Amino acid sequence: MERRDIFIGGEWINPSGAGRIEVENPANEQIIASVPDCGADLALEALEAARKAQTSWAAMPAIARAKVVHALAASVQKNSEALATSLVAEQGKPIGQARGEVQAAANFLTYAAENARRIEGDIMPSDNPDEEIMIRRVPRGVVVGLTAWNYPLALAARKLGPALVAGNSFVLMSHEITPLSGLNLARLAQQVGVPAGVFNVITGRGAIAGRAMVESPLSDMITMTGSTRAGREIYRSAADRLKVISLELGGKAPFIVMEDADLDKAVEAAIVARFTNCGQVCTCNERMYLHRDIADRFMQKFIQRIGKLRIGDPMDDPDLGPKVSGVEIDKIEALVEQAIAAGAKAILPGGRLREGSFSKGHWMSPTVLELDRNDNPIIRSEVFGPVVPFMRVDSFEDALTKANDSDYGLSAYLFTRDIQRMMRVSRELNFAEIYFNRANGEQVQGYHAGWNQSGIGGEDGKYGFDNYLKKQTMYVNWS
Repeated sequence: MERRDIFIGGEWINPSGAGRIEVENPANEQIIASVPDCGADLALEALEAARKAQTSWAAMPAIARAKVVHALAASVQKNSEALATSLVAEQGKPIGQARGEVQAAANFLTYAAENARRIEGDIMPSDNPDEEIMIRRVPRGVVVGLTAWNYPLALAARKLGPALVAGNSFVLMSHEITPLSGLNLARLAQQVGVPAGVFNVITGRGAIAGRAMVESPLSDMITMTGSTRAGREIYRSAADRLKVISLELGGKAPFIVMEDADLDKAVEAAIVARFTNCGQVCTCNERMYLHRDIADRFMQKFIQRIGKLRIGDPMDDPDLGPKVSGVEIDKIEALVEQAIAAGAKAILPGGRLREGSFSKGHWMSPTVLELDRNDNPIIRSEVFGPVVPFMRVDSFEDALTKANDSDYGLSAYLFTRDIQRMMRVSRELNFAEIYFNRANGEQVQGYHAGWNQSGIGGEDGKYGFDNYLKKQTMYVNWS
């Protein structure tokens, strides 16, 4: 078992007074590492280091900051296999998907660095003589990043890159289940010359160390990816000091397939969008609405395709690795039981695997449920696992009504050849990210955000980058 330290002010610190959090490999339940269980004191120490470093970092030309971030992206690429292997060990995703996550992290950093010459302001005429009005975009200050366990490396890079290029300093706390990827990123940042205090990484629990950073006057912005429950708590904790917050939260994506859709294409997308990372993706296919005319044909193809999925050791690159923890499986099992009690029919029972090569670890096989009511608990709550419910719908309007009947508003899917339906969805479907005739997977130049209970703010592209900047207005009079 590896004992890992936290990274504050450019130094690796093993705090003597802190307890330890054990990191489990979800494929075999072996303890692979331990990290400090930081309290509020260490969280505030990290913020103080970030505050101290931020002014000089912001004073550097943006292109100089970008050069450092470019170097970090290159180092992520160079160390991709080690990063991917560590990611598999702590999170459980198949090695091919882990390599994809490492590449995504490098892409996020590279795109952020390319924004250095896009920090633009405005100059406008004043109503007064010999005066101009200048509006500048300037750093927010100290940014706290809180990330989820499903993509711990990519989510850290997604937030870190734009924050640093914009001139902020950064304190990262990954979820306690998957803290190693953030520490690995800090090690590379130190090696490429990120100045001391500009990037700090602590480990611990959100209710203690995370809350301390959210509530502290030393932090200026909170960016978090995680559950809606945690997002609400952060929102409340940040309210007293009117913190700037960006929350990317849960989702309950409707997957709509109309009678004119390319069924083979829709089935493959439904598989990818549900079972990638064992269904642990916020933009996953969480509920399928199938036009009655094609529902039977779609489901026959869908069940056959599920039968070809391989489950096994993530280092062998199967289609499905383990769930991240036993507690997460417990949550899904309880939700499936509630769904069946409310009238759902198990078309493919699936469930927890416990025997043979699956006697150790947290394994689930796919479950498919047919429903006839849109108020079933499994339609209302995020599953975040290899379970998919479906319903038959009579029309496009029926599908829209059922899809919009949700507290969430992150992502949605529509499969149709009818451009009028596509345009209606863009106007009438209340989701921030819509995939037409393809599986999920956002791109760095896009904008990833949620509406309603799926969050506020967002990441990626020019709009996501702008979140890490604030505006300053100057009235320049030379009379």
